[in-house]
Amino acid sequence: MFMKRERFSSGLAVFLATLGSAIGLGNIWKFPYITGMNGGGGFLLIYLICVLFVGIPIMISEFFIGRRTRTNAVTAFEKLKGKRWNIIGYMGIIAALLIMFFYSAVAGWVYSYTFKALLGQFKNITIDDSRNIFINTITNPLSVILWQIFALSIVSAILIFGVKKGIERATKILMPILFILILICDIRALTLNNGIEGVKFLFAIDISKVKLQSLLTALGLAFFKLSLGIGTMITYSSYFTEDTDMISTSFKVAVSDTIVSLLAGLAIFPAVFSFNMEIGYGPGLLFITVPLIFSKIPFGEVLLFMFFLLTSIAATTAMISIVEVPVAYIVEKRNINRKAAVLLTTIIIASIGSLAGLSIEGNVLNSIKIYGKTFFDLFDYLSSNILLPIGGLLITIFVGYFVNRDMIEDELSNKNLLKNKNYAKVYLFILRYITPALVIIIFLASVGIIK
Repeated sequence: MFMKRERFSSGLAVFLATLGSAIGLGNIWKFPYITGMNGGGGFLLIYLICVLFVGIPIMISEFFIGRRTRTNAVTAFEKLKGKRWNIIGYMGIIAALLIMFFYSAVAGWVYSYTFKALLGQFKNITIDDSRNIFINTITNPLSVILWQIFALSIVSAILIFGVKKGIERATKILMPILFILILICDIRALTLNNGIEGVKFLFAIDISKVKLQSLLTALGLAFFKLSLGIGTMITYSSYFTEDTDMISTSFKVAVSDTIVSLLAGLAIFPAVFSFNMEIGYGPGLLFITVPLIFSKIPFGEVLLFMFFLLTSIAATTAMISIVEVPVAYIVEKRNINRKAAVLLTTIIIASIGSLAGLSIEGNVLNSIKIYGKTFFDLFDYLSSNILLPIGGLLITIFVGYFVNRDMIEDELSNKNLLKNKNYAKVYLFILRYITPALVIIIFLASVGIIK
C-alpha cells in the first residue's frame, strides 16, 4: 500500500518544528544555571564555539540524511548505504523510547504544576510548603501515573493528526505562545529590586570561573541540548520542503535555542537574586524555588501559571519530535496506519515509563535497583550517556566518510539552486576531522573516564 508522504508546508513551519524539537526542559532548568556558574558571557562564547564544531555539523548531517531519503530513521540509512548501517537508526529509536520513559514522567510533573498554579495552590507558600508540594507531587503513585498519561495523551492527540495538521499546526501555535509568555515573565522579573544581579550572573564575563571542566560542560551541552543522535532531526528533515536551506536552518535553530535558554534565565535569576534565594538548577529550581519566588511577587500567581504553561509547551514540543521517531518507523517499516502506530507507541511508553515515575525517591519502586540505578536513572544513563553520543559519533563517521561527497553537496545546495558550495566544504572538513574527536571526548566525559 502506497501513501503519499506528508511534508511541512513552508520554511517557517520547518524552522518552528525543528526549534520545538531542540527546546526542552533543559533550556529552562539547566542551561541558564550552568552558564552563570561557569563564567557567564565567557562560558556562552565557549558554548557557541562548541555548537559550531559539534552541534551544527551533526544537525546538518541529520538534515541531509532525512531529506535526501524522505523516510524514517532506519530506512534512511538503508537507502543511502544498505542494511548494515541501519543499526544507527535502530539505536536512535531505542534511545528515543528510553528518553520518553523518564521525560514523560517529568512532563507529567510540569503539567501537574501548571494546573496547581491555575488553581492558586501556591499562594503565600513558605519554603517548607513548596518542598512538601513537590514531594507529594512526585511520591503519590496514582497522581504520578495519571499526570504522565495526561502528558502523553496531549502528545498523542497532536501526532495522530499527522505532519501538517498535527506537528506543524501545533508548533506554529505553541512556539509563538512560548516566546510571548517568556517575554512577559522576563519583563516582570527584570523590574524587581536587585534583579540586575541576575542579569550579571548570566552575562557578566568571569574568566576565573572558566576552567577545563567548563569546556567539557560546553561540549556536552552543544551536543545533548539540540536533540541530536536519536533520529529526531532525521525524521523531521524527511518532512522538509525542497527549498529549505538546511545549513541556514541549522544555524537559526542553534542560535534561537540558545536565546530561549537565556530568556528563561532572565525570567528566573533576577527573581532569585531579588529574594536572596539559593541558586540552583534541575527539579529543585523549577519545582521548589520558582513557585516560592513567584508567590512573593504582585500578580505572581498569574505569572507562575504563565511560566509553567510555557514550560509545558517546551516539554510538549520536545516530546512530539521524540515520539515521532518510533511512530514514523512503525508506519513506514511495519505498514501500520498512523493512528494505530501512535497509540501503540504511547502504550509502550506509558507502560514502561510508569516504572521511571514510580522509582523516584519516596515512591513505591525506589528500592528496586539495577546495577545500582533506579529505573528513572537507568533509562536516563543508557540514553544520554551511551546511545546518544555513540549515535552522534556514528552519524558523523557515516556522512563524513561513507556517503558520496557530491551527493552531500548536491543536497545541501538544493540541486545547485543555493550558492553555498564553500559553506558545504567547510562543513565537511569540520565533520570529518574535528567533530568526531570532540564527540569521543563527550562520550568519555559522559561515562566518567574524563573528568
